[in-house]
Amino acid sequence: MNEPKKQSDSARQHEAIDVSDFVYAATGARVRRLTMPDGSHWFPAVDVCKELGHTNSRKALADHVPEEHREILETVTGGYGLSIPAGREWRRDLQLIDLQGLILLVQACTKASCAPFKQWAAEVIETVQREGSYTLEEAEVQPTEPGAPIAYAMPEQVAEAIVRLEARNLQLDEEFANGQRESIDLQKETLAVQKETLTVQREMLAIHRETLATQKATLAVQQAMVRAMERIADRFDALVLDRRAPGVHLAASPPTTESVLADWRQRLSVTADVWTVAVVIAPILVEKGELREPLEAVAACTGLSVHRVNECLRLLRKHACIRSRGGAEDGAPVYVLNRS
Repeated sequence: MNEPKKQSDSARQHEAIDVSDFVYAATGARVRRLTMPDGSHWFPAVDVCKELGHTNSRKALADHVPEEHREILETVTGGYGLSIPAGREWRRDLQLIDLQGLILLVQACTKASCAPFKQWAAEVIETVQREGSYTLEEAEVQPTEPGAPIAYAMPEQVAEAIVRLEARNLQLDEEFANGQRESIDLQKETLAVQKETLTVQREMLAIHRETLATQKATLAVQQAMVRAMERIADRFDALVLDRRAPGVHLAASPPTTESVLADWRQRLSVTADVWTVAVVIAPILVEKGELREPLEAVAACTGLSVHRVNECLRLLRKHACIRSRGGAEDGAPVYVLNRS
């Protein structure tokens, strides 16, 4: 009758402390864990070493964990006919340690957070040495439902370590959440600036395209004007040669644009600006007999400034190409051909 009771007490003692809380008190983190069918627990060595501050996991295992407490993942699972857990982090050659190996690593750790666990482990060893065993105390309040597991009071050092670590983790979680929110806000602001920059770049590109189109149109007009001036110049040169040919007598005829420009070319040394103005006003003088257009209109046709157009007209008057004949109703000067 006593044997079943002993087995029941042993099972209760075995399950008195949840292994997750036990590992959390030892390492300060919820590390990955594999529980085998026989109840043994295995932990990825890299997880434990990372939480305990061991930078070189291979050296930490070699220095503090005997070979019988460490094994690779494929060997551990294969011994029970189990497959490798799914996920890229579960490699076949992943190094695992059992619960005793984890405790050995904790004992070798120098982090201050491991001190309460070390102190409790030392207390367990001292109690076993003195009394021959270590028994967990039953909690003051026990469950009343039939078949419910017996609750045991967790050792004070472990409980305090868990409380402190939980509080620290809550603080870290809050700080991380605040950092995440600040990062998201910053990303939103950066995205808004990028959108504004993109809008400005698009507007600048549109302006650049319009400017380029205007420049192309202006160049085409200028090229057309040059070709026209070259054709007129060729015709004027031919007309001048005809007039200078001996024995040729030209009959008096009404002035034409070509004859007027040829006459002007003989009267003065024509510059590019003067010739541009002459090409514009000569057809008007021949057709209408006078020039009443404002200087701004002539300037718009030639691409010159109003001041430069006025200077060109003054030069044509000076060389008796045209003469002034009063002013128009809007105040613009009126010019006629000088037929003398």
